[in-house]
Amino acid sequence: MTTPASGPTGSEPPAPVLLTEPAEGTPDVVADAAALERAARLIAAGSGPIAVDTERASGYRYSQRAYLVQVRREGAGTFLIDPVAVDDQVDPLVEALGTGEWVLHAASQDLPCLADLGLRPTTLFDTELAGRLAGFERVALGTLVELLLGYHLEKGHGAADWSRRPLPVDWLNYAALDVELLVQLRDALEAELREQGKLEWALEEFEALRTAPPAPPRKEPWRRTSGIHSVRTPRGLAAIRSLWEARDTLARDRDIAPGRVLPDSAIIQAASVNPQDEQALLQLPVFKGRAQRRLAGTWLRALRAAAALPKSDLPDPSPPTDGPPPANRWADKDPEAAARLAAARASLTKLAEEHRLPVENLLQPDLLRRTCWTPPEDPSVEGVTAALRAGGARTWQTTLVAAPVAEALRATAKR
Repeated sequence: MTTPASGPTGSEPPAPVLLTEPAEGTPDVVADAAALERAARLIAAGSGPIAVDTERASGYRYSQRAYLVQVRREGAGTFLIDPVAVDDQVDPLVEALGTGEWVLHAASQDLPCLADLGLRPTTLFDTELAGRLAGFERVALGTLVELLLGYHLEKGHGAADWSRRPLPVDWLNYAALDVELLVQLRDALEAELREQGKLEWALEEFEALRTAPPAPPRKEPWRRTSGIHSVRTPRGLAAIRSLWEARDTLARDRDIAPGRVLPDSAIIQAASVNPQDEQALLQLPVFKGRAQRRLAGTWLRALRAAAALPKSDLPDPSPPTDGPPPANRWADKDPEAAARLAAARASLTKLAEEHRLPVENLLQPDLLRRTCWTPPEDPSVEGVTAALRAGGARTWQTTLVAAPVAEALRATAKR
């Protein structure tokens, strides 16, 4: 695997060069229509791939919108664009980015909020995904830049409140550095993938990521409340649901991250203790705070609404799913399916090791489980290929895995 430039043979590679600010200095924030027009003209006149990144405020705001968009292109420089300041009217940027190749790191995190601004790539290169396919064990941006380019990026503000205005200079430097070396990293990873014979795999993955439809809303999202496994009764689950929905409404209306309105741990505790009045509620640790005292009536109404529900409206402790049960239960529910899954997993693990890539990138684990739980009627390589393709597997994946999966299905069927 390619490594960063090193010293004389047998010596340790030189220490990475620390970057604390962009080579061209801290860019001004593009915060009005005229500045956006100028930036767009420069970006359009630049050449080569376009590095793109966003900053959100996930831990602070309910919205997953972009509070800053970073763009860098050869011949144009780096631009830090404040979409809020221009009322999300970024049409000049849409046109400037045009049909150029976008380079993002962990694109699935940024593409949704970019699409909300009308920004959608026509060609994509994801450096995180490229790093995974190339077999790097750690694929954080800073790690890959250090390994392949020999630079250490000043980090530390990724989880900051990017809705804050004005943004501090050190935050702006951090944001600009996220795109400073992204195109160079792209080139190094492309060379690595080409050398390993995986470039076509990566291009197919990038296109699948680029064209993926928006994720559908989660069914019963309240069931993802941290610690919910400790509450087992339908009435207790109803209390969690009611508190979660009350919190979600408040968070959405105020554009505050739900966990800052009321932490999950407090929801679980209130549902478990089931306080009968406001005084009992305010005895619980989190609810003693000033902010929670002001909202005590909201939380108590939610608890009382859950307590008043008829049994027919209580949530099921074990709701039906559209997929197979957890794999650790297969041996009891369907021993043959468990044998199929074990055989297929063993084959794919070996195949992933041979090709130096994570097994989950070789084939989506959920798709493998579904295929082994309900195998295709035709267990031939062709039949398995068709089933995997219908489940979303890419051509390069089915080329590699269809035969060993088909063999696992057939072998266990003979037992």
